[in-house]
Amino acid sequence: MSPYVLLFNFFFILSLIGAGHALLTRKQPNSALVWVTVCLSLPVVGVLAYVVFGVNRVRRSATRLREEFEQQNAMGHLKPPDHRAHTCMLKELPAELIMLEKIGRALTGTFPLKGNSIQPLYNGKEAYPAMLEAIRSAKESIYLSTFLLDKDPVGRKFVKSLIEAHNRGVHVAVLIDGFGLLLSWRSVIRMLKKNGVPATIFLPLRLIPPQIRLNLRNHRKLLAVDGKIGFTGGMNIGGTRNSKGHRRLSDMHYRLTGPIVSQLQQIFMEDWAYARGAEHQPLPAPMDHTGTILARVLKDGPDNPDNPLQTSIIATIGAAKHSVRIITPYFLPSAELLSVLSIAALRGIAVTIVLPVKSNWPFVHWASRNYFKGLLESGVRIFYQPQPFCHTKLLVIDDCYVQFGSANMDPRSLLLNFELNVEVLDSGLARQLIAHVDDTVRRSQEVAHRDMVSRPLPIRIRDAFFWLFSPYL
Repeated sequence: MSPYVLLFNFFFILSLIGAGHALLTRKQPNSALVWVTVCLSLPVVGVLAYVVFGVNRVRRSATRLREEFEQQNAMGHLKPPDHRAHTCMLKELPAELIMLEKIGRALTGTFPLKGNSIQPLYNGKEAYPAMLEAIRSAKESIYLSTFLLDKDPVGRKFVKSLIEAHNRGVHVAVLIDGFGLLLSWRSVIRMLKKNGVPATIFLPLRLIPPQIRLNLRNHRKLLAVDGKIGFTGGMNIGGTRNSKGHRRLSDMHYRLTGPIVSQLQQIFMEDWAYARGAEHQPLPAPMDHTGTILARVLKDGPDNPDNPLQTSIIATIGAAKHSVRIITPYFLPSAELLSVLSIAALRGIAVTIVLPVKSNWPFVHWASRNYFKGLLESGVRIFYQPQPFCHTKLLVIDDCYVQFGSANMDPRSLLLNFELNVEVLDSGLARQLIAHVDDTVRRSQEVAHRDMVSRPLPIRIRDAFFWLFSPYL
């Protein structure tokens, strides 16, 4: 048999393997059809393209990390605290919250915790002093996990306070994402370690040995102090002002007290085990009630095939009775989320989406515009709020349900990153945040349907082109 025939047979078999893998692993029929066609019609180039772009290594890598964590958990390193005394039973809920609570319980397997207090903090002007005060008042433990800890004046204040807490005998642990670290300065980690503070990097990016993962990023932001005070939301530490000292972005964070703080600590312990693989000190028992708010942590990551955050967002919007309010910096909805938003508007729900007028990632801004026409035709109202760039992530359903945290409404947050949101079942906090959203809307410019249909052809082509890459932005 000639070498050309052998080579042809090899490429043919390779194409069949690539097409078969796509057929068995792709979740959407259109995606499977495209990759099968590419593999069979372009035997070499098509298979290589599928291996590079089509194979989901994120889920496989994340699953391996989960298995490593579960081995440590089986050894008793990360035993969670007992929340039974703080758990809210279904019979205790008002009627309007029962359906919304059931959604979260189905996804997490837990009831919400009662007895919490939650205080919204607007921008670094409110959030950073409150976080620093908690660190300076700490007596037992400080757990800090962040995507970005900048080496600007704000970041240096945090580093100084963490070192001081460590020096007075407080157990301090700091976790920073490997990609986020590249956006700041590695010397922040060096400074902490030099002073004896346990600090580690979540999946560091390195060339030798090779580990370059732009996905699998830990995008969670949480601070837990003494098991009593917690902070979480969308806010990184530092990087909020430009070189001239002007505010570069706006954001929201939240101060939490009550049993919910123990859930934040548990998530930190899990992430610490992912990153460091080391035993940590045991978690304290959940603290007593400090308020009346029902809350539950929703964690998500590519290691969870159920996609609880995206599922909860879609399901709660589908269960809305009066209104849906969304603030997000990045809006690249999945087909399912796009559908439920349109259906909600068509059945008379007041759906409002607030986005920044100018994004810090222009290609994301352009891609998101390609979704607007269908939403606007369904009755969804979209607003561009003025600068500075708004980094807030907030969902309010009716006047009783709130979800806030680190997750944006895009595939990177909902499919590729490790994220953390908090689900709140409380009309008081909901009304407070509704007032914030409505005030933002009054200061914003509404996007009209005619603005989308009248875009010049080159602009529409540009927006549609970047829309093609939505799953990877």
